[in-house]
Order: sequence, then structure tokens, then C-alpha cells
Amino acid sequence: MKEAITALVAIDEGAQRDLVQASLPADSEVEVVAIVEGFEDGWATLQETAPDVVVVATVGYSERALFFIDGAVKQRPERPVVVLCEKSPNGFVRRVFESGADDLVALPESPEHVGFTLQKALARKQGAGVATGVALAPMICVLGPKGGTGKTLTSCNLAVSLASEGRRTALVDLDLQFGDVGLALGLVPDKTIYDLAKSGGSLDAEKIDAYLASHTSGVQVLMAPTRPDQASAITIEFLREVYAALRSTYDYVIVDTPPGFSPEVIASIDSSSQVCMVAMLDSLSLKNTKLGLETLELMGYADDRVRLVLNRADSRVGIGRDEVVSIVGRAPDVFVPSDRDIPLSVNEGTPIVLARGRSEAARAFHSLATTFIAIGGEPSSNGSSNGRRRLLRRRA
Repeated sequence: MKEAITALVAIDEGAQRDLVQASLPADSEVEVVAIVEGFEDGWATLQETAPDVVVVATVGYSERALFFIDGAVKQRPERPVVVLCEKSPNGFVRRVFESGADDLVALPESPEHVGFTLQKALARKQGAGVATGVALAPMICVLGPKGGTGKTLTSCNLAVSLASEGRRTALVDLDLQFGDVGLALGLVPDKTIYDLAKSGGSLDAEKIDAYLASHTSGVQVLMAPTRPDQASAITIEFLREVYAALRSTYDYVIVDTPPGFSPEVIASIDSSSQVCMVAMLDSLSLKNTKLGLETLELMGYADDRVRLVLNRADSRVGIGRDEVVSIVGRAPDVFVPSDRDIPLSVNEGTPIVLARGRSEAARAFHSLATTFIAIGGEPSSNGSSNGRRRLLRRRA
């Protein structure tokens, strides 16, 4: 007999409990474990229960609801969140999906439709291990708030190093306007993420595989659009589906991001299990790295889920390695030395771990891969439950 889906319902202030209850399915396929009024109590209940789906009910636009959704997604990225909204959701929809929600239903609506929506949202993430109990494959976001620090270099060499360790690895170029992963790996963009987005229909691992480019190392690459104007076709919801499908198929998913914290980058961070921050020995890079780490902290991203890579670590620019700790606030985990063969390897489209596998730079990237392998795929608890409850109370 098929087990019922368990759902926790958190109701925002002003929302009609009777209307919400009338919209909830009462069949044996969905079991509502709790209906809680107020997001502070809802958050406390969420810590004590383990529902398959979180339902957030609100009157209309609500910052409290967005904050609660964001927290629920960070707590368990593989668990879907569905929003029930009483008033016209115009202007609210984009914020809801940017916060990580999987679907939105405008009330009033039939219990049958709401039940179907919950089952559909859960089915989307079954491949990521929600219903089957299979652990999520690790997804690593490579960040660098300042351009030119070596994010693409790090992403490509990390991916190839993981592949060399026998891990099935997918690499996503999220620099949707000026992505260079294809160039760095010597790949010609036959099909890109833009083509996948415009293909229509549902997404699954088999479909996505048809749009991946194969590198000689075994890494499969989802390349960036070939023109900057194509970037607008890539939505937050689309990215979440792509990540879920890739994590159901590959051992590791690496995402090479553009500079800054755009909605696409934030959504990728929310979907990730680890972050790799790349910095260089110059004051602008270190300043932006410090701000980037502080931003991750504000997002509730735990420090133990972040690895810091210092690129060109032996450059003589008036800043020593010891000063990095005082500027950034933490010591780098991996030091990548300067190597004149690195720009040559990029120009030739051959990662340094393949071009000069015994070099110090190659060893550094292999060390980074070993670090992520040792961590494994389970995301750490961010330990932010109490702080989130205080913030929910403050925003109420």
C-alpha cells in the first residue's frame, strides 16, 4: 500500500483558516500532520516534525511568508514547498519562486487540485531522494564576488579532478551572458542551456543528457548560451528542475557562477550542498570575498559548508598569506600557486590537472576535490533555527 504524503501547513497572519482547511485534501494519499497559525510557531513545529511537503498559506504578498519559505528550503532543499495564496498573486509569484517554492495555488481551489499539486511537487523531487530515501548527490557552487578571480578555472579543474577519481560529474556554466567553460575545456557549444530551456515539455535526466557536451575526462557539461540576449530565457524554476535532475543522475554537480549575487546565483546557492569561494591576493578581491562570505552567513549558509580557495596564492603584490585571515576573517582551505602554464592550458582548452598533472597547481585542485569527496553529499545543519525564529518574530 502506498504511504500517504505528510504535509505541514503554516498559515500567515490574516489568512482565513477555514478557507485553507476547505482547500486541503482529505483523502488517504495526503496526511496533514499539523495546521499552525503564525510562522514563528510554524517554524518551531517544523523542527519537531519531518513532513514530506511544507504548505504556506498567505493572504497575498508577505515578506514573512517569503522568509519562512526561504528558511524551509535551506533546512531541507530536497523537500518541496507549496504556497496557497488567497488574493491575486500578481507581483508575488516571482518572489515566491525566487525564495525556493515549488508551486503556487490561488485560493479558493478544490481539495483535489491542491492534492494533485502537492503530489506533483513531491514527484518533481523524487529523483533527488525525497520519496525514495536516496541521499542527494553533492552540488557545489563555485563563487567569486569579483570577476577574474579564477572561478571558471577552479570549476573546470575541480570537475575534471572529481571525474579522475571515478565520480560521474556534471558541470553547469551559469554565467549566462559570458560563460567560458566551453572555451576552458576546449568544447564547441553545439547545444546549450538556452536550447534546453526552449525545448519545452517536462525535464528529466534523460532529456537533459541530450543537451550535455562530453569532455574527454568524462565530465558532462551544460554550456552557457552563445549570446547574452538568450540569458533571459533561463528562469529560477527551470534551474531548480535542472539541478534536481542532475543530482539524481550524477555523483557531483559543479556550478560555475558569474560575479555577484543575482537571483540565479542565489537560487543555485539555495540548491547546493557546498560552496567554493574563490579569491585572489589583491585588496579588491579580498574585500569582495569578505562581503561574499558575510552574505552567505546572512542567507543562513553555515560556515562549515563553505570552502575558500586562494588563487595565485604566491603572487608578490604586497599582501601576504597571513594577512588574508585578518582581511577575510578565515584561513583559505586550498592555496593554488601561480603557474605560467595555467593561462596556456586555458588557451589550449586543456585543464591544468590534465596538461601538467604533477604541477603544484594541479595538486592543489586535486586536493580541493579530495576535500569535497571527504565531506560527502549530506549538507550540514546550518544551526540557524533559533536565529530564524527571532527574525520571523521581528518581521511579524
